[in-house]
Amino acid sequence: MAVASARHILVDSEAECLDLKAKIEQGEDFAELAKSYSNCPSGQDGGALGEFGPGMMVPEFDKVVFSAPINQVQGPVQTQFGYHLLEVTSRSE
Repeated sequence: MAVASARHILVDSEAECLDLKAKIEQGEDFAELAKSYSNCPSGQDGGALGEFGPGMMVPEFDKVVFSAPINQVQGPVQTQFGYHLLEVTSRSE
């Protein structure tokens, strides 16, 4: 079974998500932005979600995590929780 590790930043609006993505692209630290802005408790861990397999997260999240390039920020990804920036940190088949 495939297993992935990822980190994310969860915010309320697509605009805020895009703003944070631009900050990351300009060199700001993903983990520090997660601590400051993420609505998810994982923000205190820099957005780290640990390891998980397919089906353990919402479908929109799974689709990105199990297909996106590793170490490349993806998003905004909309789920019922809000808007996410996602970064897959590792994946094994």
